[in-house]
Amino acid sequence: METTFVDEQVDPSSLGIDTGKPSVARMYDYYLDGKDNYQVDRDAVDRIAQAMPEIRQLARENRAFLRRAVRYMARQGIRQFIDIGSGLPTAGNTHEVAQQIAPDSRVVYVDNDPIVLVHGRALLARDDNTTVATADMREPTSVLEHPNTTKLIDFSKPVGVLLIAMVHFLTEEERPDVMGALRDALPSGSHITFTHVTRDGQSAAAVDQIESVYATTPTPIYFREHAQIARFFDGYDLVDPGLVTIDAWHPDPADPAPEATRWLYGGVGRKP
Repeated sequence: METTFVDEQVDPSSLGIDTGKPSVARMYDYYLDGKDNYQVDRDAVDRIAQAMPEIRQLARENRAFLRRAVRYMARQGIRQFIDIGSGLPTAGNTHEVAQQIAPDSRVVYVDNDPIVLVHGRALLARDDNTTVATADMREPTSVLEHPNTTKLIDFSKPVGVLLIAMVHFLTEEERPDVMGALRDALPSGSHITFTHVTRDGQSAAAVDQIESVYATTPTPIYFREHAQIARFFDGYDLVDPGLVTIDAWHPDPADPAPEATRWLYGGVGRKP
């Protein structure tokens, strides 16, 4: 089934939506059995599933981690969040989780895929504390200074930043500048959380195949080892239990995750 837009008569290309190449946002939507994707996205996911049959399980495991991390930050007093690379709206969004704990929580969703803006605007039209910004994490200034960001986020107070399944799209050369710019913009007491695919304990052939599929998208993916991933937390104090496979990070019997795949490391850091 092809994507259903807010206006079914709108040509996707007129909105800047490229349906000729796989999109990470739309692929992730397909992982979660969504309908906002095209055949090119489904074909790419099917090739990934050949190397990683548990890909949909991994996506649900990743979403469960997001919910736990947001709850943790909200319980630490964080009342404003920037969700970078948020992807298409689905169940258990950041604003829904945060506002269950603190109804006044403000959330800015950031993605560089136009389809996210189209769907996000429709979903969030009735929520003044939540908005969507089109920007690219590789250009952190465009994220931090976007009018929709500055409208909701007060950078004199702690902020929670999410980069869920995002930093593995950064090259080693991009990491210091992107992560450094985000860290420098955040006041003391802010938190950052991310998940990152790992090659630790996995088949080298499977990793190579997945990387080759993502190389056909505008956003190649990079599998890394634990020590390499830990560097993305430079300048933060890691919350216990540190950087671990996401099944081991604050498991919540009230919100159980799928069986662990151990393809992802994740953690939460606090800026001192």
